[in-house]
Amino acid sequence: MTAMLDSYREHIVNTHKQPLFLLLVGFITSFVFIRFSVRMIRAKVRWWPGNVTPGGLHIHHMVFGLGFLLVGGIGVFATFGGTPWIDWFGLAFGIGCGLVLDEFALILHLDDVYWSEQGRKSVDAVIFGILFTALLLIGYVPLGVVPGEDTRWGLITVISVNALASVITLLKGKVWTGLLGIMVPGLSWIGAIRLARPSSPWARWRYTTRPRRRARALRRERLLHRRADRARTWLFDLIAGAPDKVPANHPAAHRVAERMAARASAHLDAHVARALSRRRARLADRRSAAATGAAAKAPAAHPQPAEGPAEGVPARSAGARQRRRTVRAGRNRTYAVGPTGLERRPGRHPHLRTRTRRIHR
Repeated sequence: MTAMLDSYREHIVNTHKQPLFLLLVGFITSFVFIRFSVRMIRAKVRWWPGNVTPGGLHIHHMVFGLGFLLVGGIGVFATFGGTPWIDWFGLAFGIGCGLVLDEFALILHLDDVYWSEQGRKSVDAVIFGILFTALLLIGYVPLGVVPGEDTRWGLITVISVNALASVITLLKGKVWTGLLGIMVPGLSWIGAIRLARPSSPWARWRYTTRPRRRARALRRERLLHRRADRARTWLFDLIAGAPDKVPANHPAAHRVAERMAARASAHLDAHVARALSRRRARLADRRSAAATGAAAKAPAAHPQPAEGPAEGVPARSAGARQRRRTVRAGRNRTYAVGPTGLERRPGRHPHLRTRTRRIHR
């Protein structure tokens, strides 16, 4: 115990990192406590107090976290960062970080997705925040800059290259490698050199005209990344609890499907949209023309023997159109019979009789 206290004084107190250490302690403690609380509430444990619902209004713990953030941030400026206030305000700020980032997915989606697949983004945000604070505590600073060293062109070059590699890694869909590469130079360089994930923006931009590279990315996704994703999912389920399995006919699933359909329709190409509109217009014109023709030919459904076909319309084509309309309507199909009961039709044998035929749909 004495050795631990001496190490704490040497590495934390003497280096003026106690406020940052207390911030990290508050961060981890608040996240662990609130996750334990929500899992007890989800399990409907009787001895654990439930949600805070004054007047029937459910208050998310993010609201309390914002209060802690305001107290910690404003308190530091109000006391000019003097001791021991900065230590207590650092602890309060860390508690606020844990409570707010635990509902990061709710802020991002503006929807209560805490126990859904989208809610895993909150765990990502919390773990990254804890790692970022821990790296600052042990001496790392962003982009590998070491305090107290003189600025040199070589250091500026390394910082610039590392920043560019981190951006490329993030565009390739490797979030953890890119974010940690900001703090640890060289880690993002590996992510920038390796293949991108198939669903990343880099793959959509660069692999469309390179089928071999896209096939390699898909094969690597199946073999490596999916195993890593399964391990990550197992770890997150252990830490924060498994999300709810929403059935296909659940209203939430319908909402997600509607959002995806709206996004897909919003990204339709303008040429495709114009082609669809032209096709709909042509179909509407055909339907209106068919309706107008049917209305105009309605009296012809009861032909009078004394009258012939309309002027300028051949008898054969008018009869063919009438037969097609009759077949579509599902009525009896009748051939005209001459006064003698026999009729010689063009292209048929002269001794064949015409008869009435029932045409089914």
